[in-house]
Amino acid sequence: MRERQAGRERRRAQEFEAFVAGAAGRLLHTATLLTAEPLRPPGANPRAQRMLTAALARTYAQWERLRGEDPYDRTRRELAVRFAHEVWRHHRPRGGPLDRLTPQERLILVLRLHEGVAEEQAAALLGLPVDRVRAICNRSVATMRGTRRPTARRGWHRPMEAAP
Repeated sequence: MRERQAGRERRRAQEFEAFVAGAAGRLLHTATLLTAEPLRPPGANPRAQRMLTAALARTYAQWERLRGEDPYDRTRRELAVRFAHEVWRHHRPRGGPLDRLTPQERLILVLRLHEGVAEEQAAALLGLPVDRVRAICNRSVATMRGTRRPTARRGWHRPMEAAP
C-alpha cells in the first residue's frame, strides 16, 4: 500500500516538474507584465516571482483533482486572481513595459493580448461585462500606442471613465 502511494506521489511530482519546466518561463513573463516590474535583469521581478510561486503551489496542491483540466490555464487563472486581490496594496510600478497602465488595464491587456484569453473568458474570470472588458482593452492599447494619455492611478473598484 505504501509503495503504491509513494509511486503515485513520485509520478505526480514528475508530471508537475515537467509542466513547470515547460510553462514556468511564460507564466513568469505574464506575472512580470502584470506587476509592471522590469523584465531584465533576472531577479528584478520579486513580486512576480512570489505570485508565480504561490500560483504554482496551489496548482500542485490541486494536481490530482485537475482531471483533464489544463494546468496552464488553472495556473494563469490563479495568477490573475492573486494579482487582482493584491492590487489594493498599491504597489507602484517600477519601470516595466506596462507601467503606464492601471492594474485593471494591465490585467485585461495581458489576459487578452499576451495570453490570448477570449473576451468572454476574461469577463467571467474578472466578474465584468464583456463590453467593459472590450472597452478597457481598447483603452489600454490606445494608451500603449501613445494615442491616448495614460490614465490617472485609480483603485481597482473605483469607476473608470468611458473610453474615448
